[in-house]
Amino acid sequence: MVSVGRVARPHGNRGRVIIDPDTDFADTRFAPGKVVYHRAHGETARLTITDVRFHRDRPIVGFDGVETISAAETLARAELRAPVSDLPALPPGRFHHHELVGCRVETTGGLLVGTVRDVEGSEGVDRLIVGAGVGEVQVPVVDAICVEIDPVSRRIVVDPPEGLLELNLPAPRDRAGDAGDAE
Repeated sequence: MVSVGRVARPHGNRGRVIIDPDTDFADTRFAPGKVVYHRAHGETARLTITDVRFHRDRPIVGFDGVETISAAETLARAELRAPVSDLPALPPGRFHHHELVGCRVETTGGLLVGTVRDVEGSEGVDRLIVGAGVGEVQVPVVDAICVEIDPVSRRIVVDPPEGLLELNLPAPRDRAGDAGDAE
């Protein structure tokens, strides 16, 4: 199963909840009749969506059997998941986030950058969050930088512009006893 969203909080007094979606297809994923799953008390619980409306790109969802604010409160912060087999097919060259997490990232010259820890996105541009030694590097998922993406072999080849890989790494610490630029 893969994450498709998280319950932010209850909404109203009739058991509705606001969802922070983790999918580009929120309008089809969170539609009446669709099913999502969450973990409760060590077991997987099934939730069937009965109604939905959107407010500021976030679905406000009603679930079968969740009809009071008290029942909705029990879902607060719950991660909602769906079977991988339920995910829509994507066009060639597009990938689901879970397919990229765990991929090894290396440069066109063969230098290991690290492993994809997460994929974040905003305004249509996703970024790979790559664990690189003691820090992380954020790599935009654009054709000019990510020149090869092969989730089957768990490998992504990047051709980063100068300075990109160093941009988010922590700065080296000053050596002990170094006076620096004291005036």
